[in-house]
Amino acid sequence: MSNAIEIEAKVLVQEDDYRKLTKLFPNAQRYKQVNYYIDSEDRALARSGIALRIREKNGQFELTLKTPLSQGLLEKNAPITMNEFCALRDFDEFPKNDLRRFLTMLDFNVDELKILTSLTTERMDVDYKKGLLSIDRNSYSGKIDYEVEFEFNNMEDAERILGDFLKENDVPCVFSRASKAHRAMTSIEK
Repeated sequence: MSNAIEIEAKVLVQEDDYRKLTKLFPNAQRYKQVNYYIDSEDRALARSGIALRIREKNGQFELTLKTPLSQGLLEKNAPITMNEFCALRDFDEFPKNDLRRFLTMLDFNVDELKILTSLTTERMDVDYKKGLLSIDRNSYSGKIDYEVEFEFNNMEDAERILGDFLKENDVPCVFSRASKAHRAMTSIEK
C-alpha cells in the first residue's frame, strides 16, 4: 500500500470553456478512466469524511482511500487485480489487502461496503508551472460536467496559478470543494 498527499485546486467550467481550454494543448496526453465509488448503503464512510474508490485506467485497477488533512487529502492506494475488482462489483467481496485491514482498524464493517456508482472521466494532463493541470469531461448518473484541476504542493499557490491560467483564457474561476466522489455519490441519493 502506498501513501500520498493530494493537493489540488478545482474549478467547474462550462462546456464552451472546456472546449476552448482543450484546444490550447493539442499534444497533451489524453486518456479515459473510470472511478467506481464504494460505501455502505447508509454511507458510513462518507459520514466520516472518507471517500473510497477503485480507479480503472489502461486495464489496471487501483483501490484508493481518501481522507481529509488540514491541507489536501491523504491517499492510501493499493493495486488490485481484475478478479478482485469483479468480486467486489459482482458479489460485494472486498479485497483482502492492507486497505481492508486499515478500514477494519477504523471500525468499519467491510462486509457492508459495495460499489454504489461510477464516474467516467475523459482527461487531458499537461505539465504546467511545476504542477499538473488536468482538464476533464466527467459523466455519471446521466449527467455531464467539466472540470479543471491543478495539482501542486500547496493549496494557496495551486489556486493562484489555476486562477491566473483561467483568467488569462477568459474563463470564470469559482473554486469548487465538491470532489468527483461527492458529485457522483450525491447524484444517486434519493
